[in-house]
Amino acid sequence: MAKSGLASRLYRGEADLNIVGRRKLWFGVAAGLVLLAVLSFAVRGFSLGIEFAGGNSFQVPASVGTLDGAEEQVNAALKAEGGGAEVVTAQKVGSTSGQYYEMRTTQLSPQQANAVKGEIAERFDIQPGQISGNQVSEAWGSQVTERALLGLLLFIAVVAIYLILRFEWRMAVAAISSLFMNLFLTAGIYSLVGFEVTPSTIIGFLTILGFALYDVVVVFDKVQENTRGITANNNLTYGEAANLALNQSLMRSLNTSVVALLPVGGLLFIGAGLLGAGTLKDLGLVLFVGMAVAFLTSILLATPLLVLLKNQDPRISAHNKRVLARRGAIARGELTPKGAPRAAEAGEEAIDPETAALAGSAPKVGARPVSKRPTGARGGRPGAGGNRPGGAKRR
Repeated sequence: MAKSGLASRLYRGEADLNIVGRRKLWFGVAAGLVLLAVLSFAVRGFSLGIEFAGGNSFQVPASVGTLDGAEEQVNAALKAEGGGAEVVTAQKVGSTSGQYYEMRTTQLSPQQANAVKGEIAERFDIQPGQISGNQVSEAWGSQVTERALLGLLLFIAVVAIYLILRFEWRMAVAAISSLFMNLFLTAGIYSLVGFEVTPSTIIGFLTILGFALYDVVVVFDKVQENTRGITANNNLTYGEAANLALNQSLMRSLNTSVVALLPVGGLLFIGAGLLGAGTLKDLGLVLFVGMAVAFLTSILLATPLLVLLKNQDPRISAHNKRVLARRGAIARGELTPKGAPRAAEAGEEAIDPETAALAGSAPKVGARPVSKRPTGARGGRPGAGGNRPGGAKRR
């Protein structure tokens, strides 16, 4: 019979992927990524939007030409009137009144902003009233960051309490560590690639926390089911039972992640890319990156870290030693596994299983034959209400 494919075995939970057993590899990869993210934070930093760094934005009608041509003209106007300011980001945005090019620049004074606005109108040969300009202070971005951090702390506190009540404190530590790793790696990707950080990015960061937590809880629920009463069974160590739970829930996690990434990918690539809805780009980008990283951290980090913590428990540690000692005894022939035929004792011939079964069904020498005992007055105990033989009934 041909072997079934990997996809079929994944659906049945029979892929037997050794994820927990290779936890040192996953921890090493995670440590390398963390180091790379830290270096990126120190060297490149983050590409902050004008809401966090402060700056100005100008919107010009898309009818003036292409986006690249409009950005070039705005940069020229900034060099002439802006005192060395430059365009930070340029994107096409849409509204009910038409399509616009939004140019975000570094900080300008009110006088410089008015002069640049007039210079842009002159270069595009349009009226200054057709150009809208806004100035954003960096204080607004600081307030958004403070409130986001407060919301993050409250979320972590509530999650920790729930996980401790629902599972145990070790699972809570593993899940929260996975959440922090998810945020850290997503921030590292933003810093390394140079994605712009906007208020929509902060909202997206808080959104992916819920998705990452859901994936971890699904896996941990299966781990708890497989390891309930494990110390009474000497067949599997805690790590092996947890790895089995990972294999059994891997396809469900993968399906959930794919189904969640498809609409986000449509929002990012179709909405922001093809249709030019630039306001959706920041939110869609952080959701897409964060959900993809959340799937990897929930599978490769959360459960292996849980196994590492549980192995420090004296009860689990003693159980693991008993399982390994039993396997060593079986390998050396000192112990017969339960359900296996016993080996022939020294000086005796090995008995064929079929012969042993027949011998077990035959009566032993000297044993009383097993047969149905007759009832009634003949050949046995008298029937109910019968008289005893040889005399009258005793009083």
